Formats: sequence, structure tokens, C-alpha cells
Amino acid sequence: MEATKKTDITKEFRLHERDTGSADVQIALLTERINDLTGHLKDNQKDHSSRRGLLMMVGKRRRLLDYLNQTDNGRYHQIIKKLKLRK
Repeated sequence: MEATKKTDITKEFRLHERDTGSADVQIALLTERINDLTGHLKDNQKDHSSRRGLLMMVGKRRRLLDYLNQTDNGRYHQIIKKLKLRK
């Protein structure tokens, strides 16, 4: 992921001016990486090491979403809607 794309995502999802590590930002960055890697795996189906990395990222995002759901349900629903993770 390019640095400009990462800073744009961080600016969009941050909670305050210097926020770079909140659950919202981490979930948004992981979602972007997951989407990129999914496209890569459609072309390279036998790339099992990247598939393992993808599964680890999905699990980490799931844990962060669970944490956010338990601590601040409003932010959880807001980020789900913004990233279009649920239907």
C-alpha cells in the first residue's frame, strides 16, 4: 500500500488530530490490505503464503471489530457502514 493512500485512510478514520493507532484506523487499514490481497490471490491461486497472511489479517480485523463492538457500539456500527463490511 502506498504511503499517500495510507495517510488518506488514516485522515478519514482518525478520532482526533494525532490519531494513527485507534481501532477504527487499524480496521480501515486492514480492510484496504485485505482487499488488495484478495485481488492478488484471484490472479495467483497457488500463493499459499499470501493466503495465510490474508487469513491472519482477517482474524485480526475480526478481533478488532469485536473489541470495538464491546467498548463503543456506535463507533462499531459507524465503521461497519462506512467500510461496507456487513449487508
